[in-house]
Amino acid sequence: MNAAVTSSGTCEPVMLDVAELTSDPHLWARFAESAHQILADLVRGGAALGWVEPPSRDEVAELLDHVVSAAHAGDAALRAAYTDRRLVGLGYWLRYERPTHRPHADLEKIAVDAAAHGRGVGRALTAALIADARKAGIEVLTLDARGDNSQALHLYRSLGFSEYGRLPDFVAVGARRYDKVFCMLDLRREG
Repeated sequence: MNAAVTSSGTCEPVMLDVAELTSDPHLWARFAESAHQILADLVRGGAALGWVEPPSRDEVAELLDHVVSAAHAGDAALRAAYTDRRLVGLGYWLRYERPTHRPHADLEKIAVDAAAHGRGVGRALTAALIADARKAGIEVLTLDARGDNSQALHLYRSLGFSEYGRLPDFVAVGARRYDKVFCMLDLRREG
């Protein structure tokens, strides 16, 4: 599971899907532990991942179990990015649960280890999840991001997402307030 080196000399991460991650119990256990570490470290550093305080191991394990169950039912996709056998990022989408919204999914999380920022990991994860959504018949992929997360918003726009709404000062982190930005990618227009 070594990363591929591109012609520009950058390392392209190896992407594993849920079947590859869960086929080996030891790999899955290491993934869950590493995923917790990445998420907790990012939240501790102020990342906008849905937690104010770093999540516990149990919270992350429960979340991953939910995503894996949904993925096995065809209602989610989970991707893990590895470089040199080390987890450097993860992401997933979940299909909307309402019967009338089943062709749509929400890109819930993209989390990249701080040490791997700027190396294309987030782009590779997002692109893989978009491809998974297309393959699963998802028509519209949505996401939301904190308004001050300009790097993520730039990445999403560069991959075809467009902003469809914004809630000003909706996210509260202590005394600070941030916009919540809603984005979508309409996969119906892309064939």
